[in-house]
Amino acid sequence: MTTIEQRDSMLEKLRFVPDLFCRAMMGEFLLYSAGQLFGGIYNDRLLLKRTAAGEKFGLPEEIPYQGAKPMYRIVELDDPVVVQTIIRETCALLPPKK
Repeated sequence: MTTIEQRDSMLEKLRFVPDLFCRAMMGEFLLYSAGQLFGGIYNDRLLLKRTAAGEKFGLPEEIPYQGAKPMYRIVELDDPVVVQTIIRETCALLPPKK
């Protein structure tokens, strides 16, 4: 389970994401950019929906919780330019929001 302090720390590292919105869900946090769900914070890990961007950047696949589909994990969060690029490309490849 991700604590509020861990969530806040992660959100500080993601402050560049346009129209970032975080929604609590069962002890974890879903992440949206401009209303589009692109990933979440699960057990203090930043996981993104699976797209070709995650594969392109060689991100490892991890399961957010038991029974869930794999997602891509951004392990290194210290370079905001790289993280921003990965998230931007991931969002661009997701189906349009409904």
